[in-house]
Formats: sequence, C-alpha cells, structure tokens
Amino acid sequence: MFLDTVIARNPELVDVAATLHEQGAIPPDTYVVDRDAVAANAALLAAEADRLGLTLWFVVKQLGRNPELIRAVADHIPAYAAIDAGEARTLHATGAARPGNLGHLVQIPRRALPELLAWRPETVTVYDAANARAVSDAAVDLGLVQDVLVRIESAPGAGYPGQDGGVPLDGLDAFAHAVEALPGIRIAGVTAFPCLLCDPTTGAPHPTPNLTLAIRARQALAARGHTGLNDRTGQDGRTGLKLSAPSATSVAALPLLAEHGVTHAEPGHALTGTTPLHAVDPHQPEKPAYVYVTEVAHTLADGRPAVFGGGFYPRARIDSALLPRTGQRLRVADAPAENIDYYRLLDAPPPGAPAPRIGDTAVLSFRTQIFVTRSTVAVVAGLSSGAPRLTGLYDAQGRALETT
Repeated sequence: MFLDTVIARNPELVDVAATLHEQGAIPPDTYVVDRDAVAANAALLAAEADRLGLTLWFVVKQLGRNPELIRAVADHIPAYAAIDAGEARTLHATGAARPGNLGHLVQIPRRALPELLAWRPETVTVYDAANARAVSDAAVDLGLVQDVLVRIESAPGAGYPGQDGGVPLDGLDAFAHAVEALPGIRIAGVTAFPCLLCDPTTGAPHPTPNLTLAIRARQALAARGHTGLNDRTGQDGRTGLKLSAPSATSVAALPLLAEHGVTHAEPGHALTGTTPLHAVDPHQPEKPAYVYVTEVAHTLADGRPAVFGGGFYPRARIDSALLPRTGQRLRVADAPAENIDYYRLLDAPPPGAPAPRIGDTAVLSFRTQIFVTRSTVAVVAGLSSGAPRLTGLYDAQGRALETT
C-alpha cells in the first residue's frame, strides 16, 4: 500500500531496514520505524493545529505503544489520547506527555478508575450513564471533579463492529439530565468515531455522518446550559464545549476539522505518514516512517515463496514486497482475515528471474496496527542526518527487548 511512497520519499529507511535484517540485528516480522521522521511529522501536525487553533491528542496504538516514539512525538504534541487502560499506563510510564483523553475507544474498567483519574486527565470518555456514574464515584473518592466527553452513538452503518455503544442523539437529553446530578463529573464536550474517512479513490478526507451527529449533540448540550468553561486547554470552540473528532487526522484534514468547529483532533497514522491519503498522494507533507521486514521461509513446489508472518493486518491492503537481494518486486497474495498469518505467499518470480532463497530479506509497507500483532519493533534514529543507528528493539506493546 505504501511501498512505492516509502521507496520514493524515504529510501534510506528501506536500505537501513534491509541491512539490519541481513546483518541479523533484527528478526523477521519486524517493523522498522524512523524516529526522526515520526518527530518531524509530529512537528508539522502541531504547527498546523496551532495555526488553526486546534488542540491535538496523539495516539500510539498503531506504533506499538513504543516509549521511544512516544517521547519523540511528545516533544511537539504534549498530550495524548489513550484508547484503553493498558495504553494509558504505557503512556503514563514514559513521563513524557500528559493525559488528554482516556477511555476512547475503550471504556476505563471500573476498578482501574481510581488509578487513572489520579493522573488528572483533561477528559474521560463515557458511553452511558452507568460509566458516567462510575467515573463520578471514583472522582469523588479522590476529591476532584472530572471533565467527561460524551461518546455519541454512531449513525447506522457509520461505525465499526467491536466498537458498539455510545449515547444515541435522541437519548442525549435524558442522559444529560441523569448525569447533571452526579457530583464528581462535569460534561465538557462530545466525541464520536469515526468522524472522518478517506475517499477510497482520491484519499481525500471527508466528514462522516458521525461528525454531524457530534456537532448536533454539542449544540443540544449547549442549549441545556453546558458551557465547558473549565476547559483546562484553553481551546473552547464555538460553544465552550469540546468536540473531539478522531480518525483520519492529518495535516490535510485539520483545516476541514476547523471549518466544522472541531476543537480536538487525534493524529495517529499521520505520525508515520500512513493514512489512506498518503497511499494515494505521495506529496503529502508527512513522511512515510516505517517499513515491515520479514524473510523467505520456504518455497512451494510451484515456485511461490512464503515469507514469515506475524505482523500482517487484515485491513492492510498489501500490494507487493521488495526482495533487495535480487531487486524483485513480487505481488503479495491475498489471505483471509479469519486465518492466522503464520506465513504470507508471494507470487513466483517470472521465468528466468533469480529464484528467492531461504533467508532472503523482504521489505513491505502497508497500513497496520502494531499493537494487535506479535511483531518486533525496531527504532532507528539518525536517518535525517545520514548517520542511522538502531536505538532499540521492542515488542508490540512497547516493552524493551534485548538487542543482539
């Protein structure tokens, strides 16, 4: 999906990744991430958000919750959105950034609330009155009042399986009436997901019906007298209530969000230059910042090489793999999402072309979510100055591994 773009815009990363594998410094099934490019992309996003008066909360699930990369991003974007309690703990442990929004996309488990609320997050997302009550109870015990964002239920057909829930727009008034009596929380705004998507042909970001619902929800809350005046970020938006609109956040998308009155955006794939827009338009300002490295494990009788898996994401839209030893680009065969990716098959080379060998490096680049893989993450620094070095190996949850 991104191989052409990364070869054109960050060829040094491709070369370094292949060399590290050939030297045995990294195993197959490894994402190699250019820390300098991630930092530069974060700086671009921060500058554009500042120009537009938007606040950013960065997201790191797709980066494997990596502490090195968290610190690189936090130098430019100081607050994060953690999708679940585990990610929040990893982010907090780095000490590099402050908690912007917790509990979105995954609610904070009730028993974890005292721990996480003690960090004083700017906001916590709640999906229903029961979760709002749990947040209030924990906040009261800590002697504080916690700002919350109301997750608005997705429009029909505009959400993702496994992400069900939220307050329906026609139930918002009843929800707000129940929550207003709780002593430990304050309604500070709304959120929904996904609020933007990229056109499959042009890659251009466009609003989803969920953004329309979130805008209407904020208007309804404002009509009830909610003002958001305790917004600690200083980004109050048109009504004083926050409107966080995650998904497909990039430099190109930020003006669109600002036009719709959004106050907060959550860049994730833009930090690595891997939104669907970047796959279509190689001239976007964010630079592609990772590749996936594996190797040939065996060859089928018909000449098709099988490469080691472990990091192939079902929504990756993989096109081809580069085999640096021969310079070949071989098509990657589709594989059903319901099967474990022990291996992935490549097309056989054309007649007369060199045959792949066991152990040959294969380099790919595609959309991923590293935190749901079993991959290794290798962080490389110094590419921007011409002095690349491997700075660490980590698992897919950001835990450091011993380097060889």
